[in-house]
Amino acid sequence: MAILRAHIDRFGVAADGRLFRSDRGNVVASSTYSRIWEEARTLSLTPDRVASPLAGRPYDLRHAGVSLWLNAGLPAPEVAQRAGHSVDVLLKVYAKCLDGDRSRMNERIEAALCR
Repeated sequence: MAILRAHIDRFGVAADGRLFRSDRGNVVASSTYSRIWEEARTLSLTPDRVASPLAGRPYDLRHAGVSLWLNAGLPAPEVAQRAGHSVDVLLKVYAKCLDGDRSRMNERIEAALCR
C-alpha cells in the first residue's frame, strides 16, 4: 500500500479515477501494456524463464494468484468467490495446479486419519 500511495502522490490519477493512463490522460493501449510487460519480464526473470511461457501475459498473474490460494489450502468455495468463479469452473480450470504435490497431500490424509 505504501508503494501505491507514493505512486498516487507522485503521479495522481486520471479524471475518472483510473490509476494508469496515457500521457494525454486516455486509456492505456493494450499494445503499450504488452510492450511494458515484456520489458518487465526481461528485467525481472532469468533468460531461461523469459524464454518460457511463465507470466507471458499480465492476465497470468490472476492464474498464479488463484493457484497460490488453492495450494495454500483455502477451501474451493472461498477461492471461487474471490476469483469470481463458480466452484465447478474453478475446479475444472485449476485442478491441475494441485498436481505434483502428492507427498504433502498424503501427509494431510494421514494426519486427518490419526485425529
